[in-house]
This record gives sequence, C-alpha cells and structure tokens, in this order.
Amino acid sequence: RREQARLRAGVLEEDTEPWQKEPQFAGLRRVGGVDLSYSKGDESRACASLVVLSFPDLEVLYQDCRMVPVTAPYVAGFLAFREVPVLVEAVQRLQQEAPQLQPQVLLVDGNGLLHPREFGIACHLGVLTDLPCIGVAKNLLHVDGLVRDELHKEQVRSLQRSGETFPLTGTSGKVLGMVLRSHSNSSRPLYVSVGHRVSLGTAVSLVRACCRFRVPEPIRQ
Repeated sequence: RREQARLRAGVLEEDTEPWQKEPQFAGLRRVGGVDLSYSKGDESRACASLVVLSFPDLEVLYQDCRMVPVTAPYVAGFLAFREVPVLVEAVQRLQQEAPQLQPQVLLVDGNGLLHPREFGIACHLGVLTDLPCIGVAKNLLHVDGLVRDELHKEQVRSLQRSGETFPLTGTSGKVLGMVLRSHSNSSRPLYVSVGHRVSLGTAVSLVRACCRFRVPEPIRQ
C-alpha cells in the first residue's frame, strides 16, 4: 500500500502531449497495446505481449510476445505488482531494439484510476515507463460504490450507438472512468479510465478511434 501511494503521487491526470490537443490526434503515429495472458491451469507462466500499431491506419509495426515466469502471487487490488514488471521489460526491449517504434501512448488491458486506491495497472505501468497510458477493461470493477446493478445495466442498454458514453461516478463523487459503447455491433461496453499523462476525454476518444470491433485494435492484436 505504501508503494502504491508513493507511485500514485506521480500520476498525471491531464493531457501532456501536443498530439492530444490536436483535431483527430494529428501528430499521433504509434499506439501500443499490452496484455498478459495466463496458461490454462498454470498461473506461474504467462504470455506477455506488446504490440505497436500505426495510427490512424492501425497496421501492426512491431510485436513482442513471449512466455514469461510470473512469481508474485495474485492479491486483489495489487495485480500490477504481479504483471507490470514483465510489461516494463517488454517496453524496455522495444526502446533498445527499435527506439523509432516506441509508442506515443499505451492501451492497457486493465484499469487505471478505476481501482480501490486509484492506482490500477495502467497507472502503475504509466508511472514506471513515463508513457501516456489508458486503462481499457471489459468488465466493471466494483469500487467506490460502483456495482453492476439494474441501474447500471439500464444505463448500458441506453447506449444505442458507437461512441456513446456515461461517466462512472463513485459514491465519493469522483468520476473514476467512462463507460463506452465502442462499436455499433456490440452492446457490451468498455470501461475506460485514465492511466497516466492523459485526460479522460482524450482517453475515451482515442479508444474509440482505435476500435474496428468492440476491443480496441492495439489490445485485440
């Protein structure tokens, strides 16, 4: 908890890059996606993936997928301590092997500020790499009074078209993320939250711009 609080102090919840303020994100050329997938029945090994896509064309420029040992135990609310080290290593390999392909922003399969202590995996990875990061989750994390109750389901059903959203406001009054209908062919939404060096509005717009299907292309790839 102390380490999370120390790193949490470094999170920037606003846009810091010129491309973030440009129409259609002019100046954004490379978008990264990261994910960790576990072997069935073996939580000690996982496939760590980092993919970099061109923007706005969403063509694969770089991919690094490798099986890695995962030694830290899973503890709810502290997933980043288990997964971030191997993702940081993947970013560092890219910076050494193909620095010209370094992503200008990372989409992370997980949460950012939408976390019990407002410091999910997207925040953790962002602070350690100092790259803009966005949390993109497929399911709602129940924090700060947020629950997938009938009211929430009704709000989700009200999202009729691609790009429609509603805010995730906790009982604390803070907006922790946004529910986004990312594609007209899928009624299942995404839960987008700030990771680091990006505003929530920019995060939602960029995630939508990266969606050919429900899941944004950098994470889907």
